[in-house]
Amino acid sequence: MKSKFFTVTLFSTVVAFAPMGYTKTPAQADKVLRIAFEAPDDGFDMVKTFNFYSGNVADVIFERLVQYDYLANPVKLVPSTAESMPTIQDNGKVYIFKIKPGIYFTDDPAFKGKRRELVAEDYIYSIKRILDPKNHSSSFAFIDHKIVGANALVDQAKKSGKFNYDASIQGLKALDRYTIQFTLTQPDYNFPYILAYSTFGATAREVVEYYKDRLGMHPVGTGPYMLSKYVPRSKIELVANPDYRGFVWNFKSTGTAWDNQLVKEMSGKQMPQIGKVNISIIEEEQSRWLAFQSKQLDFDKVTANAIPKVLDQNNHLKPEMKNKGVQLYRNKEAEITYSMLNMRDPIVGGSSLDKVALRRAIALSFDVNEYIRILRKGQAVKAEMLVPAGVNGHNPNYRSSIGYNPVLANKLLDRFGYKKGDDGYRTLPDGKALTLKINTESGSASVMYSELWKKSLDAIGIRSDFRVSNFADNLKAATQCQYMMWSGAWHADYPEGENFTQLLYGPNVGRGNQSCYQSDAYDNLYRQAMQQPPEKRMPFYEKMSRQIEADTTWILQDTRIRNWLIQPEVQGFKAHPIMNSNWQYLDIASPRQNK
Repeated sequence: MKSKFFTVTLFSTVVAFAPMGYTKTPAQADKVLRIAFEAPDDGFDMVKTFNFYSGNVADVIFERLVQYDYLANPVKLVPSTAESMPTIQDNGKVYIFKIKPGIYFTDDPAFKGKRRELVAEDYIYSIKRILDPKNHSSSFAFIDHKIVGANALVDQAKKSGKFNYDASIQGLKALDRYTIQFTLTQPDYNFPYILAYSTFGATAREVVEYYKDRLGMHPVGTGPYMLSKYVPRSKIELVANPDYRGFVWNFKSTGTAWDNQLVKEMSGKQMPQIGKVNISIIEEEQSRWLAFQSKQLDFDKVTANAIPKVLDQNNHLKPEMKNKGVQLYRNKEAEITYSMLNMRDPIVGGSSLDKVALRRAIALSFDVNEYIRILRKGQAVKAEMLVPAGVNGHNPNYRSSIGYNPVLANKLLDRFGYKKGDDGYRTLPDGKALTLKINTESGSASVMYSELWKKSLDAIGIRSDFRVSNFADNLKAATQCQYMMWSGAWHADYPEGENFTQLLYGPNVGRGNQSCYQSDAYDNLYRQAMQQPPEKRMPFYEKMSRQIEADTTWILQDTRIRNWLIQPEVQGFKAHPIMNSNWQYLDIASPRQNK
């Protein structure tokens, strides 16, 4: 899931409709969780965004058929709105889910005063929204050509200009009010993991048709929380859904000391306990660090600049932090970070040898190890292939063919006619000026990142121009293929390599493919990989990684190691490798317990 995206700013403040009656949730109103996002969301219609922060919120509003077990390692799925895990037929081609009766959407004006029960057709409708070409859903790649009959309806919509939501799809059927059957074009035992992704949460058709283009600001689901207040780019307030059925905290330890402590303090509790979640958008690292120090935040990732103040040389908490009762949880993200080059840009794009040489030289100029040392303060590992550790298809022995080599970079540029002028900067082979325009954002980390890139490019004689904007405008430009170079990160939406490799698949230009990259060789490898069961895809993912290195579309950078600091009042915290919202699994000690 993309970690930065643009923010909806249609209204300055939104106050959601609060449901009355039917109280079920065990959440306590005086238990308030205070957290921060390091970048803004862009609303909560996940069909139209892949914003990491939007997904955090959507995960606790919209329920999927299945979800992740909170503690299990390796990750595993458990039922959510489904009564049990699916019945699987025809060697993994047919999945049948039975939905629990008596689950209701939160009250909303769209329902005109009636209680609205969750039914199988809600999941079918939600998937049809993903299929609708007008929505340009990045999640379409997850189900493209996977559900029998679905693509025929997509093709029809492209021709007619309108998606027929009332048309039946052979592979997507409600067998009765609570039973949904998926029929796939080929066996896929990975399919339930796709259904656990936030975009596949149930949305009511009445709500979509009622709010239309404002849907992202009026999310209505069946999950443990609901949107209460929303100030775009500033604050998000969630309150416990009073109609939520609740659950018992009853997870099994994996045997670690951390898990053992969680089981000891949380087992048997009626959940959720948190009555309100206050989310502040704090983009500047120093401000977030100060907010945590002053106990305005209940947990947060240690910012890079604060690492020396918090951790010793062995990455353990320093005594002054321990004395405050603060806890440390370290985990390596299932992610990659990278710099993207726009393959449609007239300067850096294209497939001619001189263009490939230019992109390769740019990649060779950048010292990832120095970047990790300076920007990450050592809290990261170098990314070698498209699929990161912790995701199916990752090969821990794979090594990228592109390393730090400014000498070779200069030789490449000399060989392909990028000549240096009297000022030491190179021109294009036709003699015109060469300037690499790099989109970036404000903030101290972005400034340091830009300084590293300028140093790298100066060393090979390429002039750089850093264009500071916000994530909204940068993402919009990338989606429209109107930029030259930009950096991003992708966190696993589900533990399968296709979630990463689809980011460079040609048909996904305008969705997740922000490099606007189209390669017959790469696309053929991707399609071949999708024909294989997940356990046989690694060789294809390796070849795709080599193809990206050959074309130098991306410059892979790192996978971050997150150091979470947790205030002593917070109970039940653990960072999950895939699932990002853990608020429904937490508790806050009462004032009496604190004493």
